[in-house]
Amino acid sequence: MAKEKKVEQITDMEADFAQWFTDVCLKAELVDYSGVKGLFILRPYGYAIWENIQAYLDRRFKELGHENVSMPLLIPESLLQKEKDHVEGFAPECAWVTVGGSEPLPERLCVRPTSETLFCDHWSHVVHSWRDLPMKYNQWCSVLRWEKTTRPFLRGREFLWQEGHTLHATPEEAIAETEQMLEVYADCAEQLLAMPVVKGVKTDKEKFAGAERTYTIECMMHDRKALQSGTSHYLGDSFARAFNICFADKNNQQAYPHQTSWGVSTRIIGGIIMTHGDNNGLVLPPEVAPIQVIVVPVAQHKPGVLDKAAEVCRILKDAGIRAKMDDSDNSLGWKCAQWEMKGVPLRLELGPKDMEADRCVCVRRDSFEKITVALPELLRRVPELLAEVQLGLYRRAKENLDSHTYAAATLEEARAIQEKEGGFIKTMWCGDLACEMAMKEQAGMTSRCIPFAQEKLGDTCACCGKPAKQMIYWGVAY
Repeated sequence: MAKEKKVEQITDMEADFAQWFTDVCLKAELVDYSGVKGLFILRPYGYAIWENIQAYLDRRFKELGHENVSMPLLIPESLLQKEKDHVEGFAPECAWVTVGGSEPLPERLCVRPTSETLFCDHWSHVVHSWRDLPMKYNQWCSVLRWEKTTRPFLRGREFLWQEGHTLHATPEEAIAETEQMLEVYADCAEQLLAMPVVKGVKTDKEKFAGAERTYTIECMMHDRKALQSGTSHYLGDSFARAFNICFADKNNQQAYPHQTSWGVSTRIIGGIIMTHGDNNGLVLPPEVAPIQVIVVPVAQHKPGVLDKAAEVCRILKDAGIRAKMDDSDNSLGWKCAQWEMKGVPLRLELGPKDMEADRCVCVRRDSFEKITVALPELLRRVPELLAEVQLGLYRRAKENLDSHTYAAATLEEARAIQEKEGGFIKTMWCGDLACEMAMKEQAGMTSRCIPFAQEKLGDTCACCGKPAKQMIYWGVAY
């Protein structure tokens, strides 16, 4: 039986998914608006989610030999102009600084939209020999892109991210690095965020500006739209040539290194919201939740209840579980609705009758199932329940992905499916840009990726009927 909705201040997702998303962002205290359009304040609860993602990725990066660095915020226009395709790709989104103090600047400075040019300029000074390679750097920072339409997490003008940049002696090493980092992102999405992914390669039209090849993980949201959730780019040696990064190889011959870049941003928090949330608010996977267990005293005015609840909370914390006790003077119903809104995976209720029976009641956020747990069994059962919630959220999201991925033989069939069902449509494709544009113009879908896991759905392209080269995923994307 469906649980009665308690939190009336958010819009039902079935009525208006976009407004539901914004309501959750604000009411779950993830973000607030600032005085500048498109620049959002990441509140402590929202930032704590990012910190957990950051901690996971930073550990994985360092295990693979990457080092953290910090590059300048501003890029001289002449530096940005050195790689033609790159600057053309970012030009519409650039914000410029033209005055310093009260004096006009001799050259415009771009507020970084990404940092490839900064890394290349640095490497041109410090790379000399094959012994200097590989260089494997990562930067945690914010970037600025002057988006016209803005939404919390999904389309902010300024957002937090990490950007990895590496240099390698051979294309094989660089491509292996690019593919390896995509796997790290896929692991993060699936293991930490309970978001199943489709892994693949972007088409030439959709690849990163200046890249030879872009790899991506694509996730399906609750409303069956796609969210590009992490990308990894093989840049070849075009940046190295543009910035004159040379090294002496093992034969003492001058060579250009091969480069990669890869990144994940706070956009992924929007993905968590849209993958797992419901009409009561946010639903967080335990692995990434800032608070995994909220301890709620019942009839806390009665003797001993607050002390016992505090003891239980301390036991959980000492065991490494992210636990918090709500001892505020709000009503029990308000507390339950508030922590459901904030997506805490497990609510632990403890009152006088529970104390007498040496037990507590645990309520799962994903299913609202109530489980009675003996207090002596707490440290065994709570981790088990958190693991069950994590797995349950992944399975539910995977079912949404699998059940709303469809095969189509023609553009007309793909359009009809998208209009009726939404989701991902997979077809055969000849590889021509004209067919990719036809799918966008006639069916309203962009290419999501050419998946690594290829299927032979037929012999001909769904758009033009010519011989097909590969299977491709289409969808409506955020």
